[in-house]
Amino acid sequence: MLSNRALLRATRATVSTSQCAAAPRTALATSQFRNYAAAAPSSADSKPPVALYGLDGTYASALYTAAVKSSSLDSTAKALQALHEVYNKDAKLATIMLAPTLSTEDKTSIIGELQKHTGGADKEGTVKNFLEALAENNRLGLLKGVCEKFGKLMGAARGEVELTIVSASQLDNKTLSRLETAVSKSQYVGQGKKLTVTNKVNPDILGGLVVEIGDRTIDLSVSAKIAKMNKLLTDNL
Repeated sequence: MLSNRALLRATRATVSTSQCAAAPRTALATSQFRNYAAAAPSSADSKPPVALYGLDGTYASALYTAAVKSSSLDSTAKALQALHEVYNKDAKLATIMLAPTLSTEDKTSIIGELQKHTGGADKEGTVKNFLEALAENNRLGLLKGVCEKFGKLMGAARGEVELTIVSASQLDNKTLSRLETAVSKSQYVGQGKKLTVTNKVNPDILGGLVVEIGDRTIDLSVSAKIAKMNKLLTDNL
């Protein structure tokens, strides 16, 4: 089980890596993370496979490092997946976690209830320590985002690349399969990588597609073409 002092070192190390990109935000984060526990990474293996942004991303990255250093990555991933499923089943949970009036007793009770849903996956206590750190820093409201971003880290560690296809209406499986095949052969997907495909529906794009591959976006939507045409007309009138 990770000590609080060890957790503090890892969080500071994680925050330190992003200082050049966001110094003011990092300064704030350092004070908020003072009790987050994990051993400072000493090898490339413990470094998160991709960079994440936002406060929940910083917490997820530090938790990933902590889990690797304590040899509890798989069990931590299973525990967070279980917690994420709790959010999906209980729409009120996110609101409860964001309540500013939660007392210390309330937070302790919440952590206890959340641990029941991990199904014994957190044998090393990594997630328990993490939840306690979130509670102490009044950041339990970040938990859902942390679960989602930790999932992104695990996917990247397994060599997965997220392919999100946004369409005006739901695409059929045959169309999605063709798009997946085409993208998998493109320069945007490295050799040996596996695509995980998600189809999101957004009627506002009017037609066409918006293709998101990892951190790249290719906008082939009708709405984007109309916007470009309107700009061209405006600039020339």
